[in-house]
Amino acid sequence: MSIEREAAGTSNSISGGRQDAVVMAREISGPITFTTGGRRVPAYLQDPLRWALAGEWDALAAGAHRARPDDSGDAVPPYVPRDQDPVIRTRLTRAADEGGLVLVVGDSTAGKTRACFEALRAELPEYRVVAPAGGADLMAAVEVIDRTRTRCVVWLDDLESYLGPEGLEPGLLAELVRLRIPVLATMRHQQFEIFAAPESTSERGAEHARAATVGARVLRQLETVELDRVWSTGELERAGEAEDDRIADALAHHGPYGIAEYLAAGPALFQEWHRAARPGGHPRAAALIAAAVDLSRTGLRPPYPLDLLADVHEPYLAIAGGPLLRPESLGTALEWATRRRHGVTSMLVPTQDPSAWNVFDYLADHTDTPVLDTTWHAAFQHTADTDELAIMGFHAHRVAPVFAEKFYRPAAEADRADVMNNLAVLLAAMGRFEEAERFQRRAATAGDSDAVFNLAVLLGDTARSDEAEAAYRQAADAGHTSAMFNLGVLLGDTARSDEAEAVYRRAAEAGHTDAMNNLAFLMDTAGRQDEAERLFRRAADAGHLDAMNNLGVLLAGAGRPDEAEAAYRQAIDFRNVNAMNNLGNLLAHRGRPDEAEAAYRQAIDAGLADARAHLGILLEDEGRLDEAEAAYRQAADAGHTGAMNNLGFMLANAGRTDEAEATYRQAADAGHTEAMHNLGNLLVRAGRPDEAEAAYRRATDAGHTESLNNLGNLLAGTGRLPEAVAVYRQAADAGHTSAMNNLGFLLASAGRPDEAERLLRRAADAGHINAMNNLCKLLASVGRLNEAETAYRQAAGAGHTSATNDLAVLLAEAGGAGEGEAGGSTGDAPASRRR
Repeated sequence: MSIEREAAGTSNSISGGRQDAVVMAREISGPITFTTGGRRVPAYLQDPLRWALAGEWDALAAGAHRARPDDSGDAVPPYVPRDQDPVIRTRLTRAADEGGLVLVVGDSTAGKTRACFEALRAELPEYRVVAPAGGADLMAAVEVIDRTRTRCVVWLDDLESYLGPEGLEPGLLAELVRLRIPVLATMRHQQFEIFAAPESTSERGAEHARAATVGARVLRQLETVELDRVWSTGELERAGEAEDDRIADALAHHGPYGIAEYLAAGPALFQEWHRAARPGGHPRAAALIAAAVDLSRTGLRPPYPLDLLADVHEPYLAIAGGPLLRPESLGTALEWATRRRHGVTSMLVPTQDPSAWNVFDYLADHTDTPVLDTTWHAAFQHTADTDELAIMGFHAHRVAPVFAEKFYRPAAEADRADVMNNLAVLLAAMGRFEEAERFQRRAATAGDSDAVFNLAVLLGDTARSDEAEAAYRQAADAGHTSAMFNLGVLLGDTARSDEAEAVYRRAAEAGHTDAMNNLAFLMDTAGRQDEAERLFRRAADAGHLDAMNNLGVLLAGAGRPDEAEAAYRQAIDFRNVNAMNNLGNLLAHRGRPDEAEAAYRQAIDAGLADARAHLGILLEDEGRLDEAEAAYRQAADAGHTGAMNNLGFMLANAGRTDEAEATYRQAADAGHTEAMHNLGNLLVRAGRPDEAEAAYRRATDAGHTESLNNLGNLLAGTGRLPEAVAVYRQAADAGHTSAMNNLGFLLASAGRPDEAERLLRRAADAGHINAMNNLCKLLASVGRLNEAETAYRQAAGAGHTSATNDLAVLLAEAGGAGEGEAGGSTGDAPASRRR
């Protein structure tokens, strides 16, 4: 279970956070009869010339689901080309040239196996096909292929059966590439997500979990082909051209199901199973099937003996109604559950053991109710095999942690490093940090890099950052890319940007897309926009949604709006909500309000409060004030403080001061500094200086320099000049030019011309035209007429309306010192909105 914070927001965003790893336990299968290169090889793998030629191979042997038979008795119908066929076949031919694994992912009965089978027959008909029985046999098969130089393709239907330390792991995948062996694999979505799906286990939120297992490290190297179970319009049209009664029937009746799904009778069997639990149906048979389905979902390997099913099914029968349903006998129930339907399959599938059964995988894949505690317990009692218990722990990890701990412990006590690591992650999630650290250190000592990484996460979570950094460095030195990434986050958080850049770069070069995104953000912050753009594009091309959005932000900031729009739209195609909002901002600034509104509303529909606030600004600018107010209020109700501030601004402008004050106070109490500032302005205008001062001081304490200037104005206006000087000076030191001007005015009035001149020059050099004019008056007042004349000309050229007239007076007096008010800023700064 691996956790990473995702980049998010409406500006360049940095991915941060942690990753916890759960390593999938290995499976061992196949009788061992022969050795080669030090490895025992099963008899079926010893002679490659006995492996089937792809062009002569049978679809059922490949693992394709049987379909309803037709008059000809064919078990499979004619193949209907799928939209993804060109992708699968192109990648397969490339793998034949270069080696590597092509993985097709989809739901059970989506047609994955058939699509791969047809691709193999079409593209590599002269290749031998080797289909190992499990991970250990796969390693042996690779040795045989290497030794015999056989031109073949490795067929891995249900890839999860092969992933693990003793099966397909990154080193073996690299060897397959080196030997230029193509591998064609399928994987059900449910199993893929067990390895790679995100999970929110961090209290910090906005984090994503990914199974950082040996298998997951393989999956992260792959670009999967997704095969949808529901067919596209083009696929349905091609199905309509097929001359097969079964396809025609499926086309007419498939409804919400995919054609392949309907042909394999999955939905029909699923519905029939659930109907059987009613009175007058087959309630015991339904309970037997439910028992087998949930045993499968625990990770217990089939086949399931009848006595186990008989014991496990009783609670399911009781939940359904028990004796009130008048359940049939066990023998009758078994006969019903094992009867073949539609000429395709049965719900309980026979095995080589006549007294033990498997279950139709469609039923397991489409069941999402919790597994009963009694079933977890029965599965635990049924096996003592530590490998199997480790797999069961992995299945229980997220949904039944108490049982997961029970499953993990026997293998952990046997010093299985991967299981010790998993158990430690589980214990940490339960808050049992001392136990977790003990197991994590044992696993780390055994050389498990995932364990070293997770130890670093654990140390960071318990505020031991120095130890965490050391552990991250150890895992990173072992090549763990997530450790490199997290180390980069830690270094960035502690302002060591050069070191962060170095480790992000290592992870990015290894293909870690979050690291690419964060490195790009770092480069952008450092002013290295060209490099940032290259990195954002690389991460975006690899499918990183936040990088697509961040690329748009960078391009928009660089004045390349057309390219920014294209980047945002690419991210929106993948449902990136921040990109929808940012596109709205871009379109609004480009004067395309209708399109901007559509983009904002799309983001609102996806749940982004920022978009409601921005829609409010757009509507207000369009004069649609009632709609703007409604949008602001909805965003404010969702806790968006910027929307509260904007609503207050709009209400104040409409003369609804009481409502405006209440809204500003709500935003200020939530920590919005602009609202504190605007509240101060409102209170000044209402003649409530004491309350205004309090509001300004809250804002200044939060670092709001505009409020420092306004507080200075307030203090000066009430005769508290020493306090005003101190506040103005604080704002001037923060770079506020109006405060420099105002402070200069006060100092000049107090007879401190040298200090006043320095401040007025700073403000004038920064472009403050009132400061330019005040500097002119100061210079004239002290008799420096030539300098005053030059300064007046500068102020007039900058657009100061009275500077030209004052210059004329100065020249007319020919040596007289023009006096008059310095024109310091005494009003409050305008209330402000934000996008």
